[in-house]
Amino acid sequence: MLDARGVGVPSCVHWGADLGDLSPQQLESMVDTQTLAIPPSSIGIPSTLSLLPVSSEGWSGTPGLSGHRGSQTVEPSFTLSRIDRRDQGSVLFALRDPAEGLEASVHLDLSPEGLLVTRTTVTNTGDTDFTLGRLGATLPVPPRAREVLDVTGRWSFERRPQRRELAHGSWSRQTRHGRNGHDSPELLAAGTPGFGFRSGEVWAVHLAFSGDHDLYAESHATGRAVLGAAELLAPGEITLAAGERYESPQILAAFSAAGLDGVSERFHSWARHRRPVGVRPVILNTWEAVYFDHDLERLTSLASVAASVGVERFVLDDGWMTGRTDDTRALGDWTVDPERWPLGLTPIIDHVHSLGMDFGLWVEPEMVSLDSDVARAHPEWVLTGSPNRLPQPWRNQFVLDLANPEAFDSVLGQLCALLDQYDIAYLKWDQNRDMLGGSAHRQTLATWRLMAELNSRYPSLEIESCSSGGGRTDLGVLQFTDRVWASDTNDPVERQRIQRYTSIVLPPEVIGSHLGATVAHTTGRQTDLGFRLATAFFGSAGIEWDLTTSTEEELASAATWIGEFKKHRAMLHSGTVVRADSADAAVELHGVVAADLSEAIFAVVCLEAPRDAASTGMILPGLDPAADYRVEPLDLGAPVQYFHGIPPWLAAGGATLSGLVLGSVGLAWPPLQAQQALVLRVVRL
Repeated sequence: MLDARGVGVPSCVHWGADLGDLSPQQLESMVDTQTLAIPPSSIGIPSTLSLLPVSSEGWSGTPGLSGHRGSQTVEPSFTLSRIDRRDQGSVLFALRDPAEGLEASVHLDLSPEGLLVTRTTVTNTGDTDFTLGRLGATLPVPPRAREVLDVTGRWSFERRPQRRELAHGSWSRQTRHGRNGHDSPELLAAGTPGFGFRSGEVWAVHLAFSGDHDLYAESHATGRAVLGAAELLAPGEITLAAGERYESPQILAAFSAAGLDGVSERFHSWARHRRPVGVRPVILNTWEAVYFDHDLERLTSLASVAASVGVERFVLDDGWMTGRTDDTRALGDWTVDPERWPLGLTPIIDHVHSLGMDFGLWVEPEMVSLDSDVARAHPEWVLTGSPNRLPQPWRNQFVLDLANPEAFDSVLGQLCALLDQYDIAYLKWDQNRDMLGGSAHRQTLATWRLMAELNSRYPSLEIESCSSGGGRTDLGVLQFTDRVWASDTNDPVERQRIQRYTSIVLPPEVIGSHLGATVAHTTGRQTDLGFRLATAFFGSAGIEWDLTTSTEEELASAATWIGEFKKHRAMLHSGTVVRADSADAAVELHGVVAADLSEAIFAVVCLEAPRDAASTGMILPGLDPAADYRVEPLDLGAPVQYFHGIPPWLAAGGATLSGLVLGSVGLAWPPLQAQQALVLRVVRL
């Protein structure tokens, strides 16, 4: 609910539950009753929180807009010059301050899915340069939203949740990696104390941008509390000459009266309608199978075994470029190595196609090795923060300055040459370091431009956003990509929670999830095949394992798993993601419910030894309360391990109960051993 009366900047009076159809008189009365009293020792008029709050309005929190001209701070005082009502769910407010030489516009869209999408622009109408400090969105939350949630992490341990009280002050999650980073907050949610996946009111914001960003929550002693988001700009990074403008990234805001799952449903629906990715093929990626050891005979054998178990896409990972035998050289030279591939990639691609699979290729277009032809020929293309000084080394590579038109054209030309010569259906697009120098804003937009150009030239090409795992997983990059790699770890213990929290914002069909080897490459942990199968089942499924070393029993299990995935992926990749709240952190339950509530698939997961030896109350959420359902275990090809007798309903092969009972009373928990998962299929009768 927006108040655009008068000539000041409009304010957001209410963002949350639907208030029904109110008459103009009721609307005005409600807005008037939200006006705060004038507190002691404050400005002498009732304060409001505008859509672009600044200090001239009496706002002492994080400003919606800041900047300067030369050494003089600009303190705008905008007036409303125009309102454009584009349709029922879209409005643009045009603002101006002739004295400061600035114009701004705030565009709000309320999507059919119930997601609030905001974008703000500022234009320099003055005669001198204007240096922008920040430009973002600020949205109010009510006083009862006293707890905030975000996620953090590190390489291969992404998306770790953290909670805190929203006390007086500011909680700001800033990332300065030149990408989202493995510690990206992904979203910032404020809610009623104790809110969970299925309970509590929740307000959340997400910045759909792949560069540096700032998500923050503030609570003021004046009685105002807000959520905000903005691209994080370095000092002097955006300087607008007369007539130039800056447009903020999209900031997405969601409200749910029923916990985080309601927020997820809005984000997922919006992403699916914006860029539907369709049915996801089963992938085999070669990295953890062969690493840099590219040998045609070994790779053709791997492809043959992959096809025999049902793989649909074979992706050749790092190591195919000229001289690329380790990670110290050859980034930036996107030509096929003539020694290991004397006939080019044609033999492996032809073999892959003969097996009925399509072919994908790993690339890292934003990066360069100093030991490369391109760096030797054009050292000025290596991105630096200070002239003549390289950033700190990181994985033996540096960033290629894609904002340089010549560097951009060189990379685009090399990629197009590959795509024109070879039948490549898919690019695994990696990004294995932080920038640590240069403009994150310019580099991010140049990367997006490069992806968009490939989308335009090769409409059937699919791109995966892999950023040393989960370093770039945002809804902005999904304008151009069809998949993200949520983490470099295939350890199912870590993956369970990584996928649980990554999928709050991203729908499961775009989250790559792979079946790895018995011993995880990143952690050294050994896990059962059944647990690995159940973990990789929910997402864009694939394999990252040298199947040529697998036993016949393991290959049979993989074939069963892929067969079940193909049967159910249409529902898994279009349904509603649900997660139960558990009283024991050792046990979790998540699943996907079909849009028409006709079926669902759930995973019951035991990460470590549970608190209780046996218990009831295993809730299966999201079903039709008025319908009856049959609950049965789904065989993914490997046995599930229990530490003692299973409950009678499971011993009988399943149970028939109403959706109301399953969603409110539930079933007895199966006594799973640690690091085990049981997958259940639920079908409406």
